[in-house]
Amino acid sequence: MSVTKKNIVTEISNRTGLTQVDSGIVVEELLAAISRALIAGNNIEIRGFGRFKLKKRLAHLARNPRSGNKIEIKAGIKPIFQASRELKYLVDKGVTRGLLTKRIIKHVKTQKAV
Repeated sequence: MSVTKKNIVTEISNRTGLTQVDSGIVVEELLAAISRALIAGNNIEIRGFGRFKLKKRLAHLARNPRSGNKIEIKAGIKPIFQASRELKYLVDKGVTRGLLTKRIIKHVKTQKAV
């Protein structure tokens, strides 16, 4: 099953108490910020989650699997995501309330105490 942007917005809204409209704005702005950084040629590191980075792809010849014809693939840049060790561990163990959530909850609690 794929998780959609709408699913993410709903979950954020349910967990934080934000409206779905506000949660949607947060998700859209996060994705826009990541996109702008990548378009500007920057890599993004989110500790405990992973890295978005750009990888140069060289021009090369490939083969069409249906026809067997050779085709030229142009050089370009593609964005890739590398999961952190922490995220890999959480996914491997099937942890649903991971360390990122605990960090956020701790941060919110300390902000309310101030």
